[in-house]
Amino acid sequence: MIRVGVIGPESTGKSTLCKQLAEQYGYRWIKEYAREYVETIGRPYSYDDVLQIARRQLKELQGSYAEPVVLYDTELIITKVWMQHVYGKVAPEVEQAIQEQPMDLYLIMMPDIEAEPDPVRENLDKREYFLNWYINEVKQTKRPYYLINGQGEARLRAAAEAIMKERMKE
Repeated sequence: MIRVGVIGPESTGKSTLCKQLAEQYGYRWIKEYAREYVETIGRPYSYDDVLQIARRQLKELQGSYAEPVVLYDTELIITKVWMQHVYGKVAPEVEQAIQEQPMDLYLIMMPDIEAEPDPVRENLDKREYFLNWYINEVKQTKRPYYLINGQGEARLRAAAEAIMKERMKE
C-alpha cells in the first residue's frame, strides 16, 4: 500500500483531484475532515478544534486498508501549518506523527487554478505563501513529492503519473 498525501493551499483542487483519482483508478480516498468539522460546529473554531481534527487524521493514518493506494485529502502537514499560522504553536503529537509516519508520497497542488471563495476558506490571497511553507515542510520529511499543476485532465494525468512512478518503485 502506498499512502499519498494530497496537500496544497486553499482552493487548489485537492478534493476534486482525490475524487477523480478514486473514481478512475479505484483508490481509497480519505476525505478532508477539517472542512466537514468546521462547517458543523456552528461557531469559530479553536485550537482544541484543530487538535480534534488532527486526532481524527491520526486515526485515519493508522488505519489498515486493502487498496494499493490510499489518498489522504488534506493531511497532517496542513494541520501543522495551520496550527502554527493561527495559534503560533503545534501540538507535539502532530509533530511526532509527521516525523514517525510521513506519507509515502506527497502531491502538492499548485495554485494555478482560479480560487473559489466560500465561508470556510480564509487565506485565498496567501496561496503562494502557504504553497512555499508546505513545500518546505514536505522536504523535511525526505519523502518524494510532485508539484501538480495544469487544468482538468492535465492535472489528473500529472497526479496519476506521479503515483504510478512511486508504485513502480515498490
